[in-house]
Amino acid sequence: MLIGAVLNRSERKKTEILAAARGVFLREGYSAAGMEAVARMAGVSTATLYAYFPSKAKLFEIIVHDAVQHMAEPVRASVRTKGDARARLTSLALAYATFMSQPATRAIFRMVTSERRRFEAVADHVRQSAHQALGGTAIELIEDLVASGELTVDRPASAAGQLLGMLDHATLVLGLTAGDEARPVRPLRHISEEAVETFLARYGAPT
Repeated sequence: MLIGAVLNRSERKKTEILAAARGVFLREGYSAAGMEAVARMAGVSTATLYAYFPSKAKLFEIIVHDAVQHMAEPVRASVRTKGDARARLTSLALAYATFMSQPATRAIFRMVTSERRRFEAVADHVRQSAHQALGGTAIELIEDLVASGELTVDRPASAAGQLLGMLDHATLVLGLTAGDEARPVRPLRHISEEAVETFLARYGAPT
């Protein structure tokens, strides 16, 4: 029982440190972020911080891996929406647009891109994870709608890229060029519905 309590406290402290470090890294960027600032934000000593994470580089890697894994979960969950092709595609598109509009998402992409030379393996992991979590989810949904006869698509991967690409400019690209907090002029639902209508005009099965 005592060992379990100690482990639980240790895991909670690790979670608190990761949350603090994520905030510091996203706000300051990798180069400007200091371990002392992370320790202050987490409410621990620098020695305690290094006991959990041996270096700033290792802490950065863990933060990025954790962020990519959890931040895209709503996109993956969107495929469970019930309804016809329009409803299911709109659910996916809106989840994707929302994900790409979040300041934290933009900050992660921007930070990883700027640090690619230093952390090439981390950058590749982000690219591959994004492809699997986002593109893979769209491909899965499109293949399911093809199987149900609602879409006519020869190359699901290409079609998925077209659908998500219609959303990128108004969401992720806007943030990367105008700032993490920049918001699209139109509501995300309108942007998503318009992308889906364009997609269905190209790939919707004849009724």
